[in-house]
Formats: sequence, structure tokens, C-alpha cells
Amino acid sequence: MIPLTNAKIRELKARGQLLKPALKVGKEGLTPQFFAELETMFRRQELLKVKFADHKEEKKTLAPQLADQSGSHLIMRVGNVVVLYRPKPEAGAE
Repeated sequence: MIPLTNAKIRELKARGQLLKPALKVGKEGLTPQFFAELETMFRRQELLKVKFADHKEEKKTLAPQLADQSGSHLIMRVGNVVVLYRPKPEAGAE
């Protein structure tokens, strides 16, 4: 994964604050179905906001796991919401 510059991180944080949560972590937690849906969402857009509806007490440990397992950058975690970024693959790279 390519490291992000501070300027890029600031830009992504600003964009992320304007987003509505695309997915919610529910009672089941980080299931294979959740990651499949996350993968589908990342195909459509680079920046996603995920809300912890449940498992709120575990969000500090689950947020980095979520970024790591999805191959994305954890841009920010505020309250029960995290913003993840994964650049779209270059055209023809798939």
C-alpha cells in the first residue's frame, strides 16, 4: 500500500466529513458478508464512511483490523464512525 502524504490525508479527512455512512457494523461484527459488501462499495468509490452501530466498545481495535483486512487506509476515527480510503485500481490493472 502506498503511503499517503499529510496533504492527501487532510484532503481525505475533509471529504470524509461530508459523507454519510455507507455501511454499518452490526451485531454480527466483521463477517465475511460485511467484507464482501465493503469490497463492492470500494469498487464504486475510493472513500467510505463506516458506522459502528454495535461493537462500539471494540471500535478502537476493530477499526485498524477493518482497514488492514480491506486493504485500505484508516483516515480517521471519530466517535462511532471511521473513514477508509482505498484508491481505485488503474484502468486495465484488474
